[in-house]
Amino acid sequence: MSFTPAPDPAPGDKRACDAIEQVIVPRARDLGGFSVRRALPAVGKQMVGPFIFFDQMGPAEFLLGQGIDVRPHPHIGLATVTYLFDGEIFHRDSLGTEMAIRPGALNLMSAGSGIVHSERTAPEARAKGPKLFGIQAWAALPTAYEEGAPTFVHYSADDLPRVAGEGKRVRVIMGEAFGATSPAEFPHPALYAEAVLAPGAVLPFDADYDERAVYIASGDIDIAGDRFEAGRLLVFKPGDRISILALSNARLMLIGGEPMDGPRHIWWNFVSSSKDRIDAAKADWKAGRFAVVPGDDKEFIPLPE
Repeated sequence: MSFTPAPDPAPGDKRACDAIEQVIVPRARDLGGFSVRRALPAVGKQMVGPFIFFDQMGPAEFLLGQGIDVRPHPHIGLATVTYLFDGEIFHRDSLGTEMAIRPGALNLMSAGSGIVHSERTAPEARAKGPKLFGIQAWAALPTAYEEGAPTFVHYSADDLPRVAGEGKRVRVIMGEAFGATSPAEFPHPALYAEAVLAPGAVLPFDADYDERAVYIASGDIDIAGDRFEAGRLLVFKPGDRISILALSNARLMLIGGEPMDGPRHIWWNFVSSSKDRIDAAKADWKAGRFAVVPGDDKEFIPLPE
């Protein structure tokens, strides 16, 4: 999805316990029919592991015939990680990929040296009065992979392992957790998982990675006696084992990874370790030097001025 600048997330609730480094309250933006809550990048926290951008899309319900239309736009230096709870998005890219993503599946698109894609609601979905609820994250690529060839891989819901029991259902989207390993390959140690909890369920979040966070997509949780509601990104300090108690039906996204190999610059849809590389990408998009998206080449998002 295209990164439209928005006000920085505001510092949120008080620190709940010594293990919590920062609580981020994303700012909501109306994108015309549905809302986006942006948690990363934030004041004081650019990345959690490789994850440099984190948007909650929806929940939204569209009128018949309507939907989302994110026109073709470019990326460099990152991988888009798209995961839905409800609804459908039809993805096209300059590699010729055409793929509908549905709940529980993963679209993993590595931009590398440059890719263009669009995200729309397909005509068949528009005819049903579509819904949309999910997360789009961007993971920065390690410097050795920033200029690699672009790729796209789709993993169905059946491809991604699930762990269930004691009121918990966890789907491991990237990395390894709870004894399960995702087949999704990413060139930097990273964890990404969805956890759905029943009231009273307790979810441990071990310190397997130096950087960890949990995003509350819905419901209320308790950590060390303090309550947190939906729309909070809780960033944890390294080394502490966390126990998350669900106070209601809750849906969480577990995020983690090792620190990235240096800082990143982010401008519009471009991420890079080099400002000069971002300037070159700006010039290339403005001059029409990126590849086009087959089947969706009549429109594009212009470079912000």
